[in-house]
Amino acid sequence: MKKSSGIKIVLIGVVLAALVIGYYFYLSSKTQTKQEEVVESTRVQTALMRDLEKNYPPTPKEVVKYFNEITMCFYNEKYSDEELGQMAEKIQGIYDAELVANKSQEQYMEDLKNDIVEMKSNDRSVSSYQLPASTDVEFFSENGDSCARLYCTYSIRQGTDMLQSRLVFILRQDENKRWKILGWDLDD
Repeated sequence: MKKSSGIKIVLIGVVLAALVIGYYFYLSSKTQTKQEEVVESTRVQTALMRDLEKNYPPTPKEVVKYFNEITMCFYNEKYSDEELGQMAEKIQGIYDAELVANKSQEQYMEDLKNDIVEMKSNDRSVSSYQLPASTDVEFFSENGDSCARLYCTYSIRQGTDMLQSRLVFILRQDENKRWKILGWDLDD
């Protein structure tokens, strides 16, 4: 009797161990399936996912970095008309109210589309950009407003040639202490 109860205990132990191991493999394969279903997002989708209300760039350098991410999408990526409109809305979200007020929305979209067509028809694309170190951002006060100036260098590919362009950005803090792009120009 002792021998058969010992065999029963061993069999029950083996069955329980098999169930635990089987359940472990079931869960691990289920997790792998979920991980495999993750879809890579495009640069355009990544740029559009940013919620500027909850995740606004904290520094002038980060604002210009986000500007450049969207700009590279404008000139280098494929997107729908709807996505173009969404990117235009996002980029205007980091513009100073004074800059946005310079053009109507219709004029802004028309100018943006024309600029994109011109870049693409000249076989140009923004290859890369280089932002300055945080210590190279110049902070100053203008008419009682906190402002910042920084320079950004762009590498622009035209056919097989590489061109360099350097822009100077002026940013101003709004009433919520968010840095907004007031304007930019080619650096001398």
